[in-house]
Amino acid sequence: MNQHAKVDIRHSTCPHDCPSACALDIEVIDGRSIGRVRGSKVQTYTAGVVCAKVARYAERIHHPDRLLHPMRRTGPKGSGQFAQISWDEALDEIAARFDQAEREFGAESVWPYYYAGTMGLVMRDGINRLSHVKKYSRFYSTICANIARVGFSIGTGKIAGVDPREMGVSDLVVIWGTNPVNTQVNVMTHASRARKERGAKIAAIDIYNNDTMKQADIKIILRPGTDGAFACGVMHVLFREGYADRAYMDRYTDCPDKLEKHLATRTPEWASGISGVPVEEIEAFARLVGQTKRSFFRLGYGFTRSRNGAAQMHAALCIPAVTGAWQYEGGGAFFNNAGIWKFNESIIEGHDAIDRTTRWLDQSKIGRILTGDAEALKGGGPVKAMLIQNTNPVTVAPEQALVRRGFAREDLFVAVHEQFMTETAAMADIVLPATMFMEHDDLYYGGGHQHISVGAKLIDPPGECRSNHEVLQGLGGRLNAVHPGFEMTPRELIDATLKKSGHGDIETLEADLWRDIQPDFRTSHYLDGFAHADKKFHFKADWANPPWGNPGLGPWAQMPSLPDHWTIIEEADEKHPFRLATSPSRSYLNTSFNETPGSQAREGAPTLMMHPEDAAALSIADGEAVTLGNMRGETTLTVKLFDGLRRGVLIAESIHPNKAHIGGHGINMLTGAETVAPVGGAAFHDNKVWIKKMASATARKS
Repeated sequence: MNQHAKVDIRHSTCPHDCPSACALDIEVIDGRSIGRVRGSKVQTYTAGVVCAKVARYAERIHHPDRLLHPMRRTGPKGSGQFAQISWDEALDEIAARFDQAEREFGAESVWPYYYAGTMGLVMRDGINRLSHVKKYSRFYSTICANIARVGFSIGTGKIAGVDPREMGVSDLVVIWGTNPVNTQVNVMTHASRARKERGAKIAAIDIYNNDTMKQADIKIILRPGTDGAFACGVMHVLFREGYADRAYMDRYTDCPDKLEKHLATRTPEWASGISGVPVEEIEAFARLVGQTKRSFFRLGYGFTRSRNGAAQMHAALCIPAVTGAWQYEGGGAFFNNAGIWKFNESIIEGHDAIDRTTRWLDQSKIGRILTGDAEALKGGGPVKAMLIQNTNPVTVAPEQALVRRGFAREDLFVAVHEQFMTETAAMADIVLPATMFMEHDDLYYGGGHQHISVGAKLIDPPGECRSNHEVLQGLGGRLNAVHPGFEMTPRELIDATLKKSGHGDIETLEADLWRDIQPDFRTSHYLDGFAHADKKFHFKADWANPPWGNPGLGPWAQMPSLPDHWTIIEEADEKHPFRLATSPSRSYLNTSFNETPGSQAREGAPTLMMHPEDAAALSIADGEAVTLGNMRGETTLTVKLFDGLRRGVLIAESIHPNKAHIGGHGINMLTGAETVAPVGGAAFHDNKVWIKKMASATARKS
């Protein structure tokens, strides 16, 4: 008689780089494997909904191609030729190479490198403890949210806004600079609830008719990098037609009269000429916002992908301050809740060991750093050794031509701790097998909502996989890196961090499952004043002294102090007549899920969205292979004719592996690593390019 498997429902939090940080109900089968993954109905933001890629997580965690054993490279870099070794051999070699680099070139020649492959605090941020204790080069994270964060906080005074669940009681949900159907599905859960229960309208503002816009009632398609012009045109109408709430502005904002005077010349006609949005659409949207007190502005990470993104975010954020929407339930704005967590990560990161004279290297400039650019190296010596966790820079970093050249250096030692043989792992000297989130303990927060949680270990990892923390412990002992954090278990680190942060202990948080720490209504809506010292919302931005971030990076002195269109974007020109954005896809998350069959089947090969009239002018047919290029490099992919964007704009969704592109060069061959003002960042959606049919020689070569 067959015995039925025992299925337990356990709880966790999705760790991937997504603001939803979904609360999960997970089937654990016989204590050894994972079955169905569902969104928890208990946690009110997730509300029972998760994206399809996480619902299919069993195919990722039990994938036959997972790395299971430590390996040493035996062939040329990038050849994929490795031989299995023991953990002791691997850690001994890494430690020896790090010590050798330190002896010969100084401690700063070692650069531990990481990012958001997991958003768990212990497994993501613990690598900083090794850097701080050993005085290795420090890591400045710039790839993701810096630009938008400073743009939001320059207005409100901190990175926090209205309870995102209030979208469900709004009368107008404005989804701007984000495609949540692809990237944070729970936004649509609450916006759709408002439409169903209240007859609310959903407005989507973006640069192409994406999956979110297809579900919206109002669709505004901009040219890339022109959100500020559109926002100014909208506010011009609000003032002109009497929709500006002057009583609210007099009480809660810094200089409404100056703003009104400034906007007098920022007419809808002016905004239309820059953004491509017809005048009548600008005016209709402005009137709808002006007439709808409960207007909720859900502002997204798209702002952080443009050279003028901080100024654009600030301009968009000014609209609900002009209308006074912050006063009402279901009104106001939200981007991220980073300002409410107040996690003290001093033990996880080893803050007591920080030496601020140690150089701080920009994550986005890894290509320049590894190829010896003196400015990127901050005037110091070369990077000779790296440990990489939670990221795949050989695919995701900008300026891929430089990145690939840097990783090919024979004098660069690289250890990669990974779950799959990514393109970065294939360039490593030592590859270490990593756990996934259901195989270790960690502490999580939701950037897109208000919950914190402990994600407990649910099953044992396969093979010899070890967690990030275990790897750091093993290296710490060998490198004589002495710190209490290396002696603690993940659970002890979580417990200590919670206590230091005023969040109680680990057992209490586990009992809560997902703790809601949303501030009260008055605080969330800034009804007792905004977070600046003067308690005002700032229409006038002081970019030299932002409330968040490391100011003074990039051309901050050129930034407009009042909302405006800042012309620093990489405009098309005669040689590069198109503007390219590399927008996120639905089934990949950066390069996570690139290896799962379900996601691969849904995404297919890399494609380029191109307006039919642009294609006809160049005699390019649907499905034809084309090469894109600029001063940084070239890539080849196939065209998909699409009329849901402005003429002169190209969209390449997702980061496919380089090897998936014809010729083996991925989309980030075209993206730049120039420092974005005022606190640094990388402008992934801000690229000028030329386009031509793929040459026959390229076709033969591929």
